Amino acid sequence: MRKFFVLLMILSMAFVAFSANQLEIFSWWTGGGEEEGLLALFDVFHKYYPDVEIINATVAGGAGTNAKAVLKTRMLGGNPPDSFQVHGGMELIDTYVVTGMMEPITDLLEEWGIIDKFPEDILKICSYKGEVYSIPVNVHRGNVVFYNKAILEEVGIEKVPSTWPEFIEVLKKIKKAGYIPLALGDKNKWTATHLFEDILLSTLGPYNYNGLWNGRTSFEHQGVKEALEIFKELMNYVNPNHASLTWQDATLLVFEGKAAFNVMGDWAEGYLKTLGWTPGKEFGWMVVPGTKGSFMVVTDTFGLPKNAPHRENAIKWLKIISSVEGQDTFNPIKGSIPARIDADRSLYDDYLIWSMDDFATNALCPSIIHGSAAPEAFVTALNDTINMFITRKDVKKALKEIIYAAEDYLE
Repeated sequence: MRKFFVLLMILSMAFVAFSANQLEIFSWWTGGGEEEGLLALFDVFHKYYPDVEIINATVAGGAGTNAKAVLKTRMLGGNPPDSFQVHGGMELIDTYVVTGMMEPITDLLEEWGIIDKFPEDILKICSYKGEVYSIPVNVHRGNVVFYNKAILEEVGIEKVPSTWPEFIEVLKKIKKAGYIPLALGDKNKWTATHLFEDILLSTLGPYNYNGLWNGRTSFEHQGVKEALEIFKELMNYVNPNHASLTWQDATLLVFEGKAAFNVMGDWAEGYLKTLGWTPGKEFGWMVVPGTKGSFMVVTDTFGLPKNAPHRENAIKWLKIISSVEGQDTFNPIKGSIPARIDADRSLYDDYLIWSMDDFATNALCPSIIHGSAAPEAFVTALNDTINMFITRKDVKKALKEIIYAAEDYLE
């Protein structure tokens, strides 16, 4: 019996030693392009730390709709992963930093000598009271329209439209030709709100749009009503089955030659590449009408939860994703640009170079639906309003609900 207990103790110690050399990474990267990019990052990590077992804790659901609920439950229950994907901005700060669930990592960035390798504005949305709490692994652009070049050529569209009246006239021609003008997949509610926030940026302009989040601009601004009216008009040109499709399904309609346009963040570019298309050959892109000179920022970040089970391995992960090698491995696959300013531009395709150039020169505007601009309560309220608006089509009612939500949830 004594030998049995000794053996049991040895096995237990071995298990503890084994489990101590793990790293649990939590994300929602399960779709085309994003999953491949994450696995490529794991490969870079294993090159330097081959003995660490990575637990890939992914939860499917576009924009993290399902993952965020699972993560919050785990964090509140005292069961954090070692590091997790979170959008920089209010999603990070309001939910996890202010509530005391994260460790500051400013000292790590300074120790590694890279704190000046990230744009100040990007680090700012990852910071609270002078401390950095997460590392941006990428920068996505939200205000992009991808299109099927063959369909536009067949319909006779020689120049992509830059204003909403021009865009709607093009949508009419495409509909008349028998194609879906604008692909939408809002089975997960966020995609409709993604479209709305891009329209809102166009009607307000970057100065007034950014002013919504510091009180400079009122939600009673005429541009908010105008955005709702444009959104309502666009719903006349989307696929009838939009409510049953995901964002990938909507992008696939463009790939399959069934739809001409798709307003989506540039993770769609990564997805189209995994399907076999080449940027600039089979598909083209443009900014959302009326948003030239503006860059809707979406950034995925990773931080260090307090009481991370494998803290040292989590720090190793943060070092890898903050490196030039890590960012230049991940982003060309994901369809995003690196957050670091010293990345190797030669590794990026024509679309991503275009995005890099605009990121460096355009007005940067934080996304609402992707967690950067506003508190979660406001995002949820706006999401519900926009998705009800698709059915009700009542501009006056939707506008009131948005104004009330701003009064309730925005300081």
